[in-house]
Amino acid sequence: MLDTSRFSLDDFDSATLGEGIVVAVADKKPVGFISWWVPDNFIHHVYVDPRFLHQGIGKALLNRCLTEIGRPATLKCLQQNTNALSFYQTQGWYIKDEGPSDDGPYYLMAYDA
Repeated sequence: MLDTSRFSLDDFDSATLGEGIVVAVADKKPVGFISWWVPDNFIHHVYVDPRFLHQGIGKALLNRCLTEIGRPATLKCLQQNTNALSFYQTQGWYIKDEGPSDDGPYYLMAYDA
């Protein structure tokens, strides 16, 4: 998992500037979100509060996003994030390429179903 201690709330606005965003809410509190860069059908961020994992929130966010951007779609997943990698693969995503990043090596994943 990525060490999020170096991020602040102000980073959200700059990291999602110009992107489409959907927020998942439970009991009137945000529990996850997804953002995407429309011109490239690229999903930039997918986060679900760890207390709400395995409740279908990630799947719902992905499905909602895919109805907005269409296919093919891509996203990057850090190779060390084996839980997310497994999740994406169960949703029909596949590894298209790989590369380096400041946070570690990643897989470029694609979805075109």
